[in-house]
Amino acid sequence: MTSIVPNLTDYEVWFLTGSQTLYGDEVLAQVASQSQAVVDELVSSGDIPVTLQWKPVVKSRDEILATIMAANADPKVIGVITWMHTFSPAKMWIAGLVALQKPLLHFHTQANRELPWATIDFDFMNLNQAAHGDREFGYIETRLDVPRTTVVGHASDRTVTRRIGTWSRAAVGRAAAKSLKVARFGDNMRYVAVTEGDKTEAEIVLGTQVNTWGVTELADRVHAATDEQIDALIAEYIERYDVAPELLPGASRHDSLRYGAAIEIGLRGFLEDGGFQAFTDSFEDLGTLRQLPGLAVQRLMADGYGFGGEGDWKTAVLVHLSAVMGSGLPGGASLMEDYTYDLTPGHELSLGAHMLEVSPSLSSQRARLEVHPLGIGGKEDPVRLVFTADAGPAVVVALSDMRERFRLVMNVVENVPLPEAMPHLPVGHAVWKAKPDFTTATSAWLAAGGAHHTVMSTQLDPDVVRDFARMIGVELLVIDDDTTVADFHRELAWNSAYYRLTQR
Repeated sequence: MTSIVPNLTDYEVWFLTGSQTLYGDEVLAQVASQSQAVVDELVSSGDIPVTLQWKPVVKSRDEILATIMAANADPKVIGVITWMHTFSPAKMWIAGLVALQKPLLHFHTQANRELPWATIDFDFMNLNQAAHGDREFGYIETRLDVPRTTVVGHASDRTVTRRIGTWSRAAVGRAAAKSLKVARFGDNMRYVAVTEGDKTEAEIVLGTQVNTWGVTELADRVHAATDEQIDALIAEYIERYDVAPELLPGASRHDSLRYGAAIEIGLRGFLEDGGFQAFTDSFEDLGTLRQLPGLAVQRLMADGYGFGGEGDWKTAVLVHLSAVMGSGLPGGASLMEDYTYDLTPGHELSLGAHMLEVSPSLSSQRARLEVHPLGIGGKEDPVRLVFTADAGPAVVVALSDMRERFRLVMNVVENVPLPEAMPHLPVGHAVWKAKPDFTTATSAWLAAGGAHHTVMSTQLDPDVVRDFARMIGVELLVIDDDTTVADFHRELAWNSAYYRLTQR
């Protein structure tokens, strides 16, 4: 298996410190030294997964604009952090902020944590003016309606460094969306509404390319897989998974596993050669493929590829971006679907799965590799990995096309251990409790028109999704511990008015 999730240290965030020539060279030298020390402290926390790059103090309109334009032009740069160490008159920032094309984090901080009460004098006050310098900067950000995240606190505070790390993960997701290519094999499932969407608008808003290829092109790749390639992949399966005896070499159903391996070889090769990071298929459009891809899809998702079943390209996008934003964290990202409920009063649970395609990255346990009938699609019994997602916090997020805009809906959930064994359900699955409770969460999700396909991430903090939505300018509705049905309906009404009024 070869992960396509990038190393986040390959990305840069530039740290820009604002001041002005009024204070003289001596003060400006102190500003530079102290801002470098702040960057060093942020880096030493280990909470920021990208490369934080200090830049020389900017003191004029031209310096600010030149730095911003350089950040825009550098593909490694995914965002900028600004701090007004002294007092940087905000009119100097207008041209730069108007030109800025990368996400912005405004860090409201100061070099010292405690005030030196016994020795403080006006030289100290002149040097340490961020308390009102950042307010000047905040005014122009708001007047220009610049999307940003504001983080307040000292660089030694782990709450601060973790929050900046969260923002940086969202910035990586935005950058990944801008270069994402999705291959659709066939169209979406017939008569289904929520998997439809405006692919042109997706490229305008997200920067993501979504195009379609005939399933015959995939089938040709699958059927060209050689015995040597298949043998090597089966050896990997046997090493990594508990393979059902009937699938082992020489056993009665070994041919099913060989065909599943051929699907992975063909599919992986197609995606690699085309530079795709996400894909879809549909059980209604399999052509000469003998099985609906199951095992191959699961393993590709575990490597960071996005996937959506039944042609659902919007979920495929979310799965890949979630994997990128969660890079280096325990857990994973997967296609998920609320399939059925346990409605025991006070102990309601959702059982999530899909026909075959749930990523084993959600589980730390060794998966079982099995073959069973699918009962839909009219093809051969497909091979698949069977496991239960690990218990712990998670989010489920859906992307829906609301005609004049896209809408993200996120529910914060808690995965729980399997209440009882399910020996007759041979698919990867998760069981969770929705926050704040089952009735509120489900009522809010339905009111929002949230899709039935989601990405489940056991890696992402909800703030990553909040920051990502702000960066790309997409509506986000959050269902969490603070949600009430009445307030949620009011938010829906407000959002409807706001997004129609501000529609470009």
